[in-house]
Amino acid sequence: MRNSAIKATVVLLSFSILIVGCSNNSKTSAPTTSSTLAVPDNVTWLCKPGISDNPCLSSPSATVVNADGSKTVDNLSFPKNPPIDCFYVYPTVSTQTTGNSNLSIESAETGVAIAQASRFSLDCNVYAPMYRQVTVSALLGRSTTTPNRTMAYNDVLNAWNTYLKDYNHGRGFVLIGHSQGAFVLTELIAQQIDNNSAVRKHLVSALLLGGNINVPIGKDVGGSFKNIPGCTSQSQVGCVIAYSSFSQEPPQNSLFGRTLISGDQVLCTNPASLSGGIATVDPYTPSKSGGIFSGINQSVTGSSVLWTNYPDIFTANCNYQDGASWLQISPKNDALIATKYLNTINAILGPTWGLHLIDVNITLGNLTQDVSSQTSTYLNS
Repeated sequence: MRNSAIKATVVLLSFSILIVGCSNNSKTSAPTTSSTLAVPDNVTWLCKPGISDNPCLSSPSATVVNADGSKTVDNLSFPKNPPIDCFYVYPTVSTQTTGNSNLSIESAETGVAIAQASRFSLDCNVYAPMYRQVTVSALLGRSTTTPNRTMAYNDVLNAWNTYLKDYNHGRGFVLIGHSQGAFVLTELIAQQIDNNSAVRKHLVSALLLGGNINVPIGKDVGGSFKNIPGCTSQSQVGCVIAYSSFSQEPPQNSLFGRTLISGDQVLCTNPASLSGGIATVDPYTPSKSGGIFSGINQSVTGSSVLWTNYPDIFTANCNYQDGASWLQISPKNDALIATKYLNTINAILGPTWGLHLIDVNITLGNLTQDVSSQTSTYLNS
């Protein structure tokens, strides 16, 4: 595994911790846009149906590596007319020197869209806006301008209102965000969806990963959201899947899995078993990323089999201990390859970060299956 690639990705994702993050009863009525902000017509879309070179339509075919080392190829193709939409906000990936990035689409954005969002095109049309996110340069104190966190949020809000006005047409939607993207979407949900029943009834689910969603201790709703609970079943809709992944208990000074809000805990839902308990996870990583989970900010092109899938080497379960709550990732049957890569990620990120780098890819197959099942429930309800 190329340590330089992983280290670069860690830095790109890390700034996320600084981001705090009219009703109609008809099922087919379109959600209404916010009345407090005019909808612009100049959104730059990283992913959207119909655009050329759409990174969210990169091939879903995968090489499956079994626990015994045997390999097979799983040839898949995207459906022509997915029944729902996904709205994806990417994590911190910009290496521009300003405090906020511009809206130019670069390899960092296309690479992370491939790695985190493209497989959801198996079940939904993916809409992913470019936004003027806070940059890595700002994190390092080297930006040439002062970072503006409100600018990043407002860009996503503008894109969200544009999506609702021009593209939604009463369809169900899934919200997907990791790290800075999860923090931005958390604010969007709290301000625009949680208390708006006309929009909320079209929410299939929200996947908010590595973003510290708060709930009262022992509860699955309250805290960050008042009306949207944590998911406890694949047949449940209008709920949140959220967690931060670790291979051991988060330390007291951990950046994720702990909250300073008295009476609250960080929500953990296991995408491999939403009802609870230990389950085998289904990781997917781009095949040319330089290792099992590294380099998700790199553009991946030129491979007929883009993905590598490791379906039988990790387990996951939600753990709660000493005020922390986290998705515990463990090697299955002491699989050497699993132990090696978890140790590598831990050594690079450090204990306060846990497995933040691989929050999405470690359970990507489970997340897409959850969305597929929730979509069936939504469409039949």
